[in-house]
Amino acid sequence: MQVSTTNNTPPLIVLQPIQHRNQCWIAIIAPLLQNINNLLRQLPAIKFSKTHKCWLVPLSRENYKTVYHHLIAFAQLDTAAMKKWFTENNDAANMQPIAILPVAKENPKKNNLSVKKAAGSFKNNTEALLPSSLNSALLRDMLQLLQLKSYSKSTQRTYMGEMEQFLQHIKKHSAESFTVQRLKDYLQYCYSTLKLTENTIHSRMNAMKFYYEQVLKRDKFFWEIPRPKKRTILPKVISEEKIIKALFGVENIKHKTILVTAYSAGLRVSEVISLKITDIDSDRMQIAIRGAKGKKDRMATLSLYALQLLREYVTLYKPKSYLFEGQYKETHYSSRSAQTIFNNAITGLNLPESISFHSLRHSYATHLLENGTDIKYIQDLLGHNDIKTTLRYTHVSIKALAKIESPLDKIMRKK
Repeated sequence: MQVSTTNNTPPLIVLQPIQHRNQCWIAIIAPLLQNINNLLRQLPAIKFSKTHKCWLVPLSRENYKTVYHHLIAFAQLDTAAMKKWFTENNDAANMQPIAILPVAKENPKKNNLSVKKAAGSFKNNTEALLPSSLNSALLRDMLQLLQLKSYSKSTQRTYMGEMEQFLQHIKKHSAESFTVQRLKDYLQYCYSTLKLTENTIHSRMNAMKFYYEQVLKRDKFFWEIPRPKKRTILPKVISEEKIIKALFGVENIKHKTILVTAYSAGLRVSEVISLKITDIDSDRMQIAIRGAKGKKDRMATLSLYALQLLREYVTLYKPKSYLFEGQYKETHYSSRSAQTIFNNAITGLNLPESISFHSLRHSYATHLLENGTDIKYIQDLLGHNDIKTTLRYTHVSIKALAKIESPLDKIMRKK
């Protein structure tokens, strides 16, 4: 399915019904251009079909309206096929719709539902139903405000997913009618019955706080609700020896360059895949990190070895804009693909399953600390707001701990 566009007119986007894997979808047939793809990715629950080479959203009248209003200001829309379908299938179209804002169902038996998993389920699960019509407008208002306030897509997904969980629980009760005490009862249920982790409850409270205080304008509504104390989770660190084995065991130069760049500068996966060629400053030996977490810019170190590898990679692959291009030239490499590269690189190193791409960043910080770098410099390099976040690495520094002698050993030596 292909749709053309010109520079002089808005792109033409076709909306039409389609059957895919025993489910009805709205096919969004649009030019595969970066600006259009970025616009479409703002729709929660949207997915790209490699089979049909177009974007898909679960088919319902509500979802059609949402897609239409999201795109009409930026493109010419051909909706003839959709209008015909709704005319011929009026009863089906007016049934309780498949959600464009689907829910990740909670299961008390699987009680370690992390924020990341909840957000991921929210993004990918396309079979859940919308909450009652009483609360469905709530989600649209909340998503609109999140977008207007320019919250990151990750935060949007997390907040919407957490709010969806809450609405699924209260069913036909109005969320607006909830008092502080009723919210306390619900959060106690999350902790005692669902056995959700402290971090997940914090995430849900953040989403609910945004809705009640930002959308409904109930100032200080959450002040009376205590937050659970967070567990202190130490960073997962890879030893220098295993870092070397992982990085130098990768033969594909693009894959190797991604991993080396991430570790050598302590970058998040989102930061390394979003790098542009112009962000590499070989004169000052720095990497410009733009719009990172918290929408902050910072400068990271450029390793001499990483620079040599980057030059080899650029000569071979000739990227145009993004340093690490994705399937299409105008898009960057995906975080999922980067994680797959990392998983393949550490195969056979006997590392815990909890080790992830982000462990390269943790390892960078810990190795700097062990080699004598001042903690304040590490804070700046990582872009941490609070020094407490950086101080976590002092708890996992093996070299520092190794220098501490047990009082028992000292006593026994004197005997």
